[in-house]
Amino acid sequence: MHPYLALGIAIVSEVIATSALRASDGFSRLWPSLIVVAGYGLAFFFLSVTLKSIPVGIAYAIWSGLGVVLISLAAWVLFGQKLDAAAVIGMGLIVAGVVVLNVFSKSSAH
Repeated sequence: MHPYLALGIAIVSEVIATSALRASDGFSRLWPSLIVVAGYGLAFFFLSVTLKSIPVGIAYAIWSGLGVVLISLAAWVLFGQKLDAAAVIGMGLIVAGVVVLNVFSKSSAH
């Protein structure tokens, strides 16, 4: 499996799990709680697959950075969370940082 595909699956699984974590209401609701456990399990499994090919610092920077942006967008769409200008600018900087790591860093696996 291509390492960036595995990383993408890890990121999406983590975003789904985190969204379900809010919906689980402190693990008091069964189905959202099961989605949390399965989602985080998949996320860590696919992150471990990624780490066979991509250095841990780079993989984690991409996973956490894109995860922050995607979970913020999911919270905005699903839960009505407000995103002010500072939040949008901050997320833009996170994305820019991930791009810089991947395009310009010699640490990244190309």
